[in-house]
Amino acid sequence: MADDAAPDAGPTRPLPPRASRRSGRHVKSVNLALQGGGAHGAFTWGVLDRLFEDDRIWIDALSGTSAGAMNAVVAAQGMYEDGADGARRRLAEFWEAVSRAGRTSPIRRSPVARATGDWSLKTSLSYLFFDAFSRLASPYDVNPFDINPLRDLVGGMVDFDKVRACLDMGVFLGATNVETGRARVFRRDEITLDVVMASACLPTLYHAVEIDGSPYWDGGFMGNPPLYPFFDGSPSNDIVIVQINPVFREGAPRTAQDIQNRMNEITFNSALLHELRAIDFVTRLLEAGKLDPAEYKLMRMHIITSRKRMRRLDASSKLNAEWPFLRHLFDIGRDTASQWLDAHFDDLGERSSVDIRAMFQGAGSASRRPAAATG
Repeated sequence: MADDAAPDAGPTRPLPPRASRRSGRHVKSVNLALQGGGAHGAFTWGVLDRLFEDDRIWIDALSGTSAGAMNAVVAAQGMYEDGADGARRRLAEFWEAVSRAGRTSPIRRSPVARATGDWSLKTSLSYLFFDAFSRLASPYDVNPFDINPLRDLVGGMVDFDKVRACLDMGVFLGATNVETGRARVFRRDEITLDVVMASACLPTLYHAVEIDGSPYWDGGFMGNPPLYPFFDGSPSNDIVIVQINPVFREGAPRTAQDIQNRMNEITFNSALLHELRAIDFVTRLLEAGKLDPAEYKLMRMHIITSRKRMRRLDASSKLNAEWPFLRHLFDIGRDTASQWLDAHFDDLGERSSVDIRAMFQGAGSASRRPAAATG
């Protein structure tokens, strides 16, 4: 769909700018990089809720793709309206709306899953049919008018004038140019409804989203999430990745669904790993005195993730929008963020709390995995 056909067609008359709310009590500043992952983005909601609650931390900028992009723009609108409290309130309202919209979905957990407390949809006949059908049929054939309830939801919940007017923090959303295969990062003043939907456009489900004459797919293909905008787009040198998709998963998958899930995890983590390797390379050159620190920023890296609890969730649960499940993910996110703050708050502004080099050594053996909150 063309950008000029969108309910939000682009920047209109900007709202009055607001002075930064950063105060002396904000003793640490960070950038947050938000991964995509469907309903699992409610984990990120919990993390954001806890971080916005902590008066010691100022969030200089957000980057995100897919569900991470939605969390980012909702938080930016809330931040414009009422600071950190507004961001927390808007995020809660958004995920409640996601749950309400999900009540009309034909894809639901099976009676067996409900009886056993399984959050996945892998025993749901409607999900299995939908999953198989989406791999065989083009969305251009089965959905010629590109009907997308998620677009209506986001368009109804987000005031993009307020997002673009939120001068308190930078916002960067990633999408993938279908023609070039390259990532494009949209900055706060460029963000529209089309940009968010491009960032979340899975090509097996939706038509490519056209922006400035170019078609775009999900940003996760080329950056989940993008990190490089923080290098020159934020004053903070600390990047906190809110990770949903596991980098490490022990053993080879055997079922068709598990194989497909692992393929998607590898694909959607590959660009992130490349960026992390580049950051580590620059860090080593700076430490060795081979680069001018006046021209290259020394970035401190951190990861908030819950490997144990999130890794247990089947990929199909990314389509489960039941309120109890979203609240479960929210609670995991808040708890994980609290653990991370207890362990690593003092690292902010001083050192990285994750060993990037260990991520690329020993073929990812358990003994070399980087430290991060595991909740």
